[in-house]
Amino acid sequence: MSRKQQLLKRHRRNKRLGLLAGLVLLVALGLFSWWWLPLLLLPLLWAAHEAWFADHLFYAPGEDYAYRFGEQTREAGATLQGDLLRTDAALQGDETLILEVGISSGWLGRFLDPRVELLGGTGRDVQTFERGANGVRYLNLTGLAEPLAAGTLRLRGRHCRLQGTPRLWITPAIELRKRRVMVIAPHADDAELAAYGLYSQAEETWVVTLTAGEIEAEHYQQMGMQKAEAARLKGRLRAWDSIAVPRWAGVPEARCVQLGYFCLQLPAMQAAPDQPQGSREADMADTRPFRCFNPFPLPADADGTPTWHNLLADLRALLELARPQVLVMPHPTLDPHPDHICAQAAVHEALQGLAWQPETLLCYANHLHDNDRWPMGDSGDGVALPPQMESSEAWAPCSLVLDTATQRDKAMALGMMHDLQPPAAFKRRLRRLLQRWLAGRRPSPYGENEFFRKAVRRHELFWRRDL
Repeated sequence: MSRKQQLLKRHRRNKRLGLLAGLVLLVALGLFSWWWLPLLLLPLLWAAHEAWFADHLFYAPGEDYAYRFGEQTREAGATLQGDLLRTDAALQGDETLILEVGISSGWLGRFLDPRVELLGGTGRDVQTFERGANGVRYLNLTGLAEPLAAGTLRLRGRHCRLQGTPRLWITPAIELRKRRVMVIAPHADDAELAAYGLYSQAEETWVVTLTAGEIEAEHYQQMGMQKAEAARLKGRLRAWDSIAVPRWAGVPEARCVQLGYFCLQLPAMQAAPDQPQGSREADMADTRPFRCFNPFPLPADADGTPTWHNLLADLRALLELARPQVLVMPHPTLDPHPDHICAQAAVHEALQGLAWQPETLLCYANHLHDNDRWPMGDSGDGVALPPQMESSEAWAPCSLVLDTATQRDKAMALGMMHDLQPPAAFKRRLRRLLQRWLAGRRPSPYGENEFFRKAVRRHELFWRRDL
């Protein structure tokens, strides 16, 4: 069981115990006081829970975030004079700018999401934090270098205040658009969620998807199919998505590859490299039906066996063919999804001994251990650094700014992904409605799935290492 699964299990257990204790208290009040009081309070308490306490937050909001940025990032002096942020650093305008600052929520910030507004000239951004935030946080100022250098950038807390002495961290920009970029996506839509803005602007992009993502096909079972048949259809659709959707961004079909391994089976493949790992739900152990849209053959096409050795052979062939200068893949520690962890491990293993080596590694996190809602806030907002309580490794932040037109194109690309199209469950829709009314949270204008809110943003955020 992964750490995130353990945290979620503990969270649900504690919530059940709390609800049971509350129910016992209400029953006692009804027996020894007014019988109608529990009937009145129960729906009110449930609505309050859904509006304010349903977030999966596995850390205390009063904890400090902790980051080490390494040698590629330098610190510059910064001061807050009222709400004006000033620095004496010389800025080029395209750097990644991160401001380390203390956040203290007011009493309203325990019921409404605390946020910081960044205002400078015609530029405006909003970055949101968890309710009750009280500690060190990291604002993303990328794209606001001009008003920062001019001394006109204003930071205004809403339901929170800024405190302490700020620290400005500067990571010089690197050329990405004129280099060969390869995005490693464990599942169809991971490349778009994390890096659509990046790969749509690169002169040469490769998108490599490792799994068909065939499981959890209940939406298709509702059409009258049996479980295995529905899983196979979902896998075919997502395999098609992985090849077709990047065309929306101008990536040629000849540079989009689907490897067709089975969802959530990468850890088992890694544990027993020679042993085939068939699909959990599709009743199949041959990857070739999901590879039929590929533009050229790959080593594992010979037998279609879903083994770790075949995965490595496929990746080595692609790396030698594409010779990417920039590799984009999941972060090894921030992203807890088992397939994402194995995806980056497979790429590192495949690179061993190859004559061609990439120059830059960019890592992304489409999932988090400790906060399912990050990036917090609304579609179109900026992306602050995610919660991290231990700085075990040094990474340089690398943030790109997406204009409104690119954000809309990204939203349309996500809308083409079949896995993001089914409607949310009734309970989730009711919860969001209560949060909109009581907690002031706005839905995304682009779609109902939560990833439209989380991924269609002013920034795309990566962690960078030059190799």
